[in-house]
Amino acid sequence: MNLIRSELIVKAMTKMIPRLSLHNLSKILKLADLLIKEEKYRPILKSFETYVKNGHPAAKLIEKVLYDLSPNVRFRIIYNLFILGLLYGTQKRDEMLLKEGFRPPLFFVVSPTMRCNMRCYGCYSGQYDQDYGLSFELLDRIFTEAEQMHIHFITISGGEPFLRTDLFGLYEKHRDIMFQVYTNGTLINDEVAKRIAELGNVAPMISIEGFEEITDKRRGKGHFKMIMDVFDRLRRYGVLFGASIMQTRENYLEISSHEFAKLLVEKGVSVIWYFQYIPVGYDPDLNLMLLPEERDQIRKRLRIIRNTYPIFLCDFWNDGAYIDGCLAGGREYFHINANGDVEPCVFVHFAVDNIKDKTIKEVLSSPFFRGIRANQPFSDNPLTPCMIIDNPTALRELVRKYNARPTHEGAETIVNDFGSFLDEYSANYRKIAEKTWNEEYGA
Repeated sequence: MNLIRSELIVKAMTKMIPRLSLHNLSKILKLADLLIKEEKYRPILKSFETYVKNGHPAAKLIEKVLYDLSPNVRFRIIYNLFILGLLYGTQKRDEMLLKEGFRPPLFFVVSPTMRCNMRCYGCYSGQYDQDYGLSFELLDRIFTEAEQMHIHFITISGGEPFLRTDLFGLYEKHRDIMFQVYTNGTLINDEVAKRIAELGNVAPMISIEGFEEITDKRRGKGHFKMIMDVFDRLRRYGVLFGASIMQTRENYLEISSHEFAKLLVEKGVSVIWYFQYIPVGYDPDLNLMLLPEERDQIRKRLRIIRNTYPIFLCDFWNDGAYIDGCLAGGREYFHINANGDVEPCVFVHFAVDNIKDKTIKEVLSSPFFRGIRANQPFSDNPLTPCMIIDNPTALRELVRKYNARPTHEGAETIVNDFGSFLDEYSANYRKIAEKTWNEEYGA
């Protein structure tokens, strides 16, 4: 009876989507409340309602979804992400914990190819073998398994995903999954932008380093202007799109400035994902890593940006307080690389299992992934969540205990050559993080 009731609520919410507006938003939120079983999730919905009621900048994002996007994009964001992924899907994934002994994650990352038409310094994936690639049939199986586990949000990375034109066939086949695609943007012409808008379930995240000088320094002359053109093109077709930004010592002040945030908002960017530079992949350089005090500084600056502009902003590592620490190892996500190796995180280039030989369920139930989840959180301070740069002994011990193999040449550097550096780095940052946690987060 509960299942029938839930499905009826989902159908009622789905029917409301085409005529949804700010004026009748409360109706769909009341239905959403009926889908929530676990009380721990109810405050999240309430905070969403409060944002709208109080006119928080985030409320303008809701207006954008309701009024500025193409009809198909609008439908898929609300249906795939909000209804299937966060509401109904969360309920079903919680139920699987009792049946399967594990709870499927909210999302995961797949890299169908590591081929790329660029060669940027500091690329986390630049050392993988570029001859590898996941077949159409294997990707189809992976996405089908995801749907069966009520996972409706998948990130596509690489390499440059738009080199794989066959992926559009998969996006179309798996319409109930929202695909977030990390891309350099070079292949998004009018034809591609129009197709994305028609599909509705594809959201490009364009890599950018800051303003023109620093972006062109890393990605080549003229790249910044190209990105601005791509932003304009995607906005014109009513696509939801965002920016992906790597934080380094070179750009951390620029990318956390009001001027840069204003530019992205003016260009129609709805989402910003901030990633700290992690010394893995192509020619790892410790000098690109933020110093501990710089990391704390950008954390503070981005909190101001988040509460000032109508944009969804996630500052990985520094947002550990909002997501209860590390998400890796299948707690809320994992990574399948282009050879099929299933890594606990896109920056932890070690694996025990390969998706060609095992199902997602089997990987999530593996001793390696269970061991990672059993050790989470790796710290009692959510501001130091990471097993790479905040708790490096944890990564070394997990790799050793489960005999995890490096997934490309040089991947072992992070646990061998950089071990003493990361031990010192984590100790220095922990001093700052402890003071911050006690003073700012009320621990």
